[in-house]
Amino acid sequence: MNFSEPFKQSSHICKFSPNGKYLANTLQYRLIVRDVQSLQILQLYTCLDAVQHIEWSSDSAFILCGMFKRGIVQVWSLEQPEWTCKIDEGSAGLIAVRWSPDGRHILTTAEFHLRITVWSLVTKSVSYIKYPKEAKQPLHFSRDGKYLALAERRDCKDFISVFACNTWQLVKHFETDTRDMAGLEWSPDGRVLCVWDSLLEYKVLLYSVDGRCLATFKAYDYALGIKSIAWSPTSQFLAIGSFDQKVRVLNHVTWKTVVEHAHPPNLDSGSVVLYKEVEKRPQLVREGGRGVSNQTNWRPDASMFSVQSKYEVLTEGSIQIPVVKPDPDKANPKVGISQLSFSPDNRYMASKNDNMPNALWIWDVQKLCQSVLLLQVNAIKCMQWDPIRARLAVCTGNNKLYMWSPAGCVSVEVPAEASFQVNWLQWHPDGNAILLMSKDQMCVCFLSEDSP
Repeated sequence: MNFSEPFKQSSHICKFSPNGKYLANTLQYRLIVRDVQSLQILQLYTCLDAVQHIEWSSDSAFILCGMFKRGIVQVWSLEQPEWTCKIDEGSAGLIAVRWSPDGRHILTTAEFHLRITVWSLVTKSVSYIKYPKEAKQPLHFSRDGKYLALAERRDCKDFISVFACNTWQLVKHFETDTRDMAGLEWSPDGRVLCVWDSLLEYKVLLYSVDGRCLATFKAYDYALGIKSIAWSPTSQFLAIGSFDQKVRVLNHVTWKTVVEHAHPPNLDSGSVVLYKEVEKRPQLVREGGRGVSNQTNWRPDASMFSVQSKYEVLTEGSIQIPVVKPDPDKANPKVGISQLSFSPDNRYMASKNDNMPNALWIWDVQKLCQSVLLLQVNAIKCMQWDPIRARLAVCTGNNKLYMWSPAGCVSVEVPAEASFQVNWLQWHPDGNAILLMSKDQMCVCFLSEDSP
C-alpha cells in the first residue's frame, strides 16, 4: 500500500469520476479536480457560494455543484473549461440535485418537495414533475438508465410514477399499498421495483415495470420495521435489515424468506472465523537519575500517538460482543441493521447492527450462514466493498485502515505527520485505490496487486 500526502477538503465532499481518471473535492467555495495517478490539480473552479454537494455525470465530462442555501446549481465542463452553466431555482429553493443517467439532464428538487425540475443541457428545455413525495429514497433510476421510478403523494395516498428517461414521458402510474412510503429501489436487472413502508410498519412490496404487484412481504406487526435494504448484484436476493436486529433474505422466485440472520451478543468461535482487533499502547519507562519519588520523570518508549493494532484469530471458546443499550427517550434509536451490502461477486454479504457498533458481520451467501465476524476496538464509521472483487474496507475514526478478504484481515496505519482520523472512505471504480477522509483532510491509498 502506498499513501499520498494529505490534502485539505470540506465536509467529506470528495468523489472519484466514473471513468476513474479524476478526483474531485471541495474546499468551501472552490472545486478542485485532480488527476488520480499524480494527484496534480487539473482544474480549479470558483463557485458562487460554499458547495454542499457534487456529482459527476455518467461520462465524467461534467461535474455539478449544489449550493442549497442559495438555491443554485453550477455545472462545469472538463473538456471545455471556459463553458459554464448556472441553474437558479429562485424562490422555489433547492434541497436536492442529481444527474440523469445520460449525463445531459439535471434533476433538481424544490423546497418542501413542491416539484422536481428536469433541466436539459442539450436543448435548454425545462420540464416539471409534480407531487414528489418526501422520503428517505424518493426516486431511483434503473441501472440501464431506461426508467425513473418516483414516489408521489396525492390525496393522502402513495403513488409511483415510472418515466422513460429518453423522453421524460410518463410510462406508468399506479397506487401502492403503503401507509407512508419510505423509499423505492430497482433491482440491478431493472425488472423489479422494491418499495418499503415507513419504519412504523414492516412491509415490502415488489412491483413489475407495468405496475403489477408481484409480492408483499411482512415479517411482523406492531413494532419498528425496516431500516435498510440491499439487492444482490445478480438480482437473485433481496436482503432486508430491520429494527429487530435481523437480516431476512428473500429469493427472486417466490419472494419468500430463504434465510434469517440474527445478530446475537454471544458467538461460539468454532462456528465462525473471529477476527478481534487488539491494540498495543506505548509503554512509559522510568528515566534514570535522582529525584523526589513523587516527581519521578517518565518517558515514552515510542510515540505517544502511535497505537499499534493487529488482529487475533479466536479459535476456541465463545466471545461476548459489546452491546450499547439504546435510549428509549431519544428519536432514531441506535438499534437495528443500518448498513447492509453484498460483495460484487455475490459470495458475501456484510451487515452492521447499530447497537453493536464495534462488530461487523460477514455472511456466506451460498452457504446461507455466517462466515466471519470482525470485532473492532472502536465503533465502525464506514464499510465498503471493493467494486471489482470480494474485498472489504473498514474505518473506525482512528488513524488506521482495515481490510478484509477471504485470505485474511489486516490493519494498516495511515502515515501522516499529524494524526489522520479516518471517518469515511470511498473505493476507486477500478478497485486499485481507496480515498480516505478525515474531518478536513483526504488522502489516497494506492493498492498493489498483492494487497489482501
